Amino acid sequence: MITDERIASFINSFNNDYDDAITAIRKEAEEQGVPIIRREAGEFIRLLLRMKKPVNILEIGTAVGFSAIFMSRFIAEGGHITTIENYQPRIDRAKKKITLLEGDANEILPTLSDQYDLVFMDAAKGQYGSFFQKVVPLLAPEGILLCDNVLQDGDVLESRFAVTRRNRTIHARMREYLYELKHDERLDTAILNIGDGMSLSVKKTADKKDH
Repeated sequence: MITDERIASFINSFNNDYDDAITAIRKEAEEQGVPIIRREAGEFIRLLLRMKKPVNILEIGTAVGFSAIFMSRFIAEGGHITTIENYQPRIDRAKKKITLLEGDANEILPTLSDQYDLVFMDAAKGQYGSFFQKVVPLLAPEGILLCDNVLQDGDVLESRFAVTRRNRTIHARMREYLYELKHDERLDTAILNIGDGMSLSVKKTADKKDH
């Protein structure tokens, strides 16, 4: 974790999981070693949803369904989440608000035609750059692209030689992705030190065509 553990623990002492289903999924994920959004990141997402009030949300990377179920608690009546993953998660309780698309996001994204108010990317970190060019055209004007784990426990700051050999490709791709994200003229982007690092991008309304 990038943030000081004591500070994170203090902040999280004020937070809760809001209902038993979310608590149960968090506990199961922690026991199985499945990474899910950290509590402080969840609080940020919750407030973002309250402010933005998105109706149509796209999530890339379902895992055990935690983020999708968490977000479903804070979207308006009539709001809907479409989530992409390679296997069926346990999201039965939230199916009224959540649609699962099973398969590779790189293959599914080009088939989507909806406009999304918010896209949450929390999938394979080495694939963020590949997903990116497919995602931006799907964002509605002033739509939000929110990406988790972009600082990789601080590894992204290090020289490639300070990173373990098996992580060097992901390290290089994430650095390239962050550069691309910050320099894309279609978006206004901030990189935030929340949880394991998040990026928040807003699609501009200027008449620049998607390329």
